[in-house]
Amino acid sequence: MAASLSTGLDVHFAIPQSDTKRPIFFTRRKFTIYCNSSKSSSKPPQNPPVKRTASLSEQLQPLSTTTLPKKDQAGLLSKPKSTWVNPTKPKRSVLSLQRQTRSPYAYNPKVRELKLFANKLSDCDNSEEAFLSVLEEIPLEPTRENALLILNSLKPWQKTHLFLNWIKTKNLFPMETIFYNVTMKSLRFGRQFELIEELANEMVSNEIPLDNITYSTIITCAKRCNLFDKAVEWFERMYKTGLMPDEVTYSAVLDVYAKLGKAEEVVSLYERGVASGWKPDPIAFSVLAKMYGEAGDYDGIRYVLQEMKSLGVRPNLVVYNTLLEAMGKAGKPGLARSLFQELLESGLTPNEKTLTSLAKIYGKARWAKDALELWEEMKSKNWPMDFILYNTLLTMCADIGLVEEAEQLFLDMKKSQHCRPDSWSYTAMLKIYGSGGNVGKAMEFFEEMSEVGVELNVMGTTCLIQCLGKAGRMDELVKVFSVSVEHGIKPDDRLCGCLLSVVSRCESRADVDKVLACLHRANPRLVGFLKLIEEEVYCLDTVKEEFKGIISDTKDDARRPFCNCLIDICLSKNLNKRAHDLLYLGTLYGLYPGLYNKTADEWSLDVRSLSVGAAQTALEEWMGTLAKTIKHEEALPLLFSAQTGTGTHKFSQGLSNSFASHLKKLAAPFRQSEEKARCFVAKREDLVHWLRSRLQT
Repeated sequence: MAASLSTGLDVHFAIPQSDTKRPIFFTRRKFTIYCNSSKSSSKPPQNPPVKRTASLSEQLQPLSTTTLPKKDQAGLLSKPKSTWVNPTKPKRSVLSLQRQTRSPYAYNPKVRELKLFANKLSDCDNSEEAFLSVLEEIPLEPTRENALLILNSLKPWQKTHLFLNWIKTKNLFPMETIFYNVTMKSLRFGRQFELIEELANEMVSNEIPLDNITYSTIITCAKRCNLFDKAVEWFERMYKTGLMPDEVTYSAVLDVYAKLGKAEEVVSLYERGVASGWKPDPIAFSVLAKMYGEAGDYDGIRYVLQEMKSLGVRPNLVVYNTLLEAMGKAGKPGLARSLFQELLESGLTPNEKTLTSLAKIYGKARWAKDALELWEEMKSKNWPMDFILYNTLLTMCADIGLVEEAEQLFLDMKKSQHCRPDSWSYTAMLKIYGSGGNVGKAMEFFEEMSEVGVELNVMGTTCLIQCLGKAGRMDELVKVFSVSVEHGIKPDDRLCGCLLSVVSRCESRADVDKVLACLHRANPRLVGFLKLIEEEVYCLDTVKEEFKGIISDTKDDARRPFCNCLIDICLSKNLNKRAHDLLYLGTLYGLYPGLYNKTADEWSLDVRSLSVGAAQTALEEWMGTLAKTIKHEEALPLLFSAQTGTGTHKFSQGLSNSFASHLKKLAAPFRQSEEKARCFVAKREDLVHWLRSRLQT
């Protein structure tokens, strides 16, 4: 009688690639071949020779630069041995876990007794002596099934490890992969990677096969323990065995590569996985989105969105939150707003993390209208609020200058049982009132902080000192500074910059001395430099060396403000030449990149990052350079422009207005541009005429 046999063959077809930005994928077409043979003529099927599995470095070469020969495709996409299947049953996925056969212990009538004993083992002391003592009371013979049930029921990882060692010493039955897998999962819960790796090496030495679950447990444990190099090492070993990673392992290794900063490996592994039949889950896309977001790669974020749509993967709330964070870091508020609308249209409800990310984005972009709409929508739909979200919304209001909304939020926090205002909540309010010049309200909140026991932080101190300095209330400024220092506040570079700014606005010597006394407690070297640039005997080389030393010891985000304030102080003391020297030094040490720009048709001055005094000094320096160019009869462009930028904050300082007033005072031929806001333009003929007239006077 003939026996019917069948086998499934995987045939791979390369799809022509039309879009070079998308990864190359392969399609798999499955054919089933049937054959009949009689018993008399049947021969055992011959296994095809096993091909060498490519190394991981070869596997992860970008597909766009690799053409896979058929033998490599077989090594990647199919098992080394031919597999005989029943054509009437569906073939399992290439990525399904190779799980062990279900143990018959589930039908053991003594299960309850064994589980009670396992609980007794779990509750005993962690010492080996106590554990072995309880083991002497084991109610049933430790057969394979009974031992596996107890092992799987133990909770503390220490007990699981002790029991495995006890089983091995008894040598009652051959050790199998499943015993190691159960133990490793327990050890992973306790983040015991060294023990897991020790067991894995033991399996290799004893020729106990490591299966898909074994490798997945090792890799994910290494990831949880932040041992990323170990995770990669074991992933490479897995590839060499020819085992196909499962969904969890793929996502875990993608995250590992991303954390190691290996963006190319992330993309290559993603492409290889999809090409081999893996359908990425939302976690994998979260990893990709986070990686591109931290790099500020907008094209990468867009690629993730396109991939999800093309593969039919519906984002869950975790993915949406990750994408929103990524767009915030990439500086794409418009795309973030569109994505948020897509989230709502999909039927999902935003949580606290979603709203926090969006509030940060709107605040940073100073999108007042969208921020207000978000706030109104949150109230009308009663969306969830937590402590972080409240503070983020307050900070957003402070960034944009939304006073009434901030006051309502703060009042809501006071009424809340779980989200009472903290130091950052009060700081946001101090920033709002400080920016608006509302000294009374700012001092009221300062006093309230002391009454309710909320500690002042350095940012709150800075906001309050800035407010008092603008109002000219120096005695209160000194009091606030002294109280802050006495309460443990350590003045940082921002606070020192704020004090410098106040010095530049002081009208009397007495007020200057009061503020300098505070600054001396915070940064004595800075006060010494101020005295240096005020001395009658002035040496630029000495100033240059000291300036370089101060800037080197200052954090990056405070260096330019320091220089701006020092220039303003020089101008307030009519030390114009020294103000120009400081601008030169600031430009020399890279504090003003892009200040002067030239094209064939236009020369421009960009003062958007300068203070009022520094902007005026830069304009005068620019005009002086242009005057020399005219004197030497060098070629000039048709158009000149000066950009002051558009402040979107309700309480912005008004650099543009001050700059316009200075141009008017100089009678310079610059006019407001009709095409660009806060941009002043002048034609070549008008500017040349004006500069020549100044040269003659």
